[in-house]
Amino acid sequence: MRVDAIIDDFTRHWPVYLSMPFVAAVIGYVTKRVAIEMMFRPLRFVGVAEPWLGWQGVVPRNSARMIRTSAELITSRLVDPREVVERLDPDEVARQIQGPLLLTVDRIAREVLEQHHPQLWELLPVLAQDLIIKQVQAGTPALVRKVMAEVRANIGDVLDVGQVAVTALERDKELLVRLVRDISRPEMAFIARCGIYFGFTLGVVQTVVWALTREPLVLPVFGAAIGWFTDWLAIKLVFFPRERTRFLGLFWVQGVFQRRRAEVARQYGELIAREVMTVPNIVEGVLRGPRSDRLLEMIQQLVRKSVDDQASIAKPFVAVAVGTRRFQEMKHAAADKAMTYLDSTALQAEPYATKALDIGNTIAAKMNQLTRVEYEGLLRPAFRQDEWKLIAVGAVIGALVGHLQALLMLG
Repeated sequence: MRVDAIIDDFTRHWPVYLSMPFVAAVIGYVTKRVAIEMMFRPLRFVGVAEPWLGWQGVVPRNSARMIRTSAELITSRLVDPREVVERLDPDEVARQIQGPLLLTVDRIAREVLEQHHPQLWELLPVLAQDLIIKQVQAGTPALVRKVMAEVRANIGDVLDVGQVAVTALERDKELLVRLVRDISRPEMAFIARCGIYFGFTLGVVQTVVWALTREPLVLPVFGAAIGWFTDWLAIKLVFFPRERTRFLGLFWVQGVFQRRRAEVARQYGELIAREVMTVPNIVEGVLRGPRSDRLLEMIQQLVRKSVDDQASIAKPFVAVAVGTRRFQEMKHAAADKAMTYLDSTALQAEPYATKALDIGNTIAAKMNQLTRVEYEGLLRPAFRQDEWKLIAVGAVIGALVGHLQALLMLG
C-alpha cells in the first residue's frame, strides 16, 4: 500500500489500530488464564467420549504418574525414615500416652477377665480387682519402650514412606491439585503477566503488518501466533534458564521456579508435613501398611509376655481357677484387644511426635540440597506431557479473536 493510503486508512480506523496491541495483550492474558485453569480443572473428565471429546485437568488426569513421581522424590531424597524416627524419645512417648494407655489397659483387662471367667471376676473383691489391673498397668511403660525400640531398630522393615505418600495422595484427588497449585501460584501469576507483555509487543508488530498489507489473514495468523508463542515462552521461562544467566550481557535472568527455590522448599515442606507425612498417616502406614505384619506380630508377642510378667500375683490363682489353657486364651484375647486400641492410643502422642519429627523443616533442608534438575522435577511433570495441548488451545483462542478483529476492520 502507498503511504497516503496507509495514512488515510489509519485516519478512518485509528481507534481500531490503537486497540490492536491492547487486544493482543488481552489475547495473551486470556489464553494464559485459560491454560492455567485447564491445568487444574475439571477434577473429573467432562465430555462424551473420553479422552477425545471432552477435557479433564492436566494435573488430575495425570495424577497417577505425578503421585508416583512425588512419592519417589519423597522416599529417595527427602525423608529418611531412620533419621526421622530417631528423633522420638521412647520415654517421652510413654509419658505422652500414659493416661490414655492406662485407661486402655484397665478396659482391656476387665473385658478379658469378665469375658473368659465372669463368675470368678465377680467373686473377687473390688480391691483385688484393682490390684490385678494395677499390676498389669505397671508394665505398660516398659512395653511402650520395647515397642519403640523395635520400631526404631527395624523402621525400614515396618514403614514404607513411599506407600504412605501414595496412600495420602490417592485418598484425596484434590490434595495433589492443591499441592501443585499452592506451590506454583507465583509461577501461574507470572505466566498470566507474560501473556500481557508479550501479547502487547506482538500486537504492535501485528498493527504494523496489517497497516502495510491489509491482508485479512494477518489478524487471525498473528492472533494464533500470539496465543501459541506467549504460552510456549511463558511456560519455558518458568523453568529456564536453570542457572542464573546474563542475557545479552545486559541483565540477569533465571527461571522463576528456580529463583524461588528457598521459598518453594519451605512451602512444600509445610504442605507435605501438614497434608501427607502427618503423624496419623505415618501411624496408619506402620500399623496397616504393606510391611506391618511383622510389627503387629511382635507387638502381640510383647503384650502376651507383659501379661505373663505383670500378672504374677493373679496368675497362680487364675491358673488354678480357670486352667492353664484358658489362661493362655486370655493372654491371646488381651493381645488381640490391644491391637484394636493401638492407633487411638498411639495418636495421643501426636502433638509431641509432630514437633519432634519436624517433617516440614527436614524436607525443606533436603530440597535445598537437590540438583537443579531434581528440583525442577517437583513441578515440571505437571506441564511436560500435555503442555502442547495448552499451547494449542492458546493458539486457537488467539486465531478466533484475530478473525473477529478482521471482520471488524473489513466490515
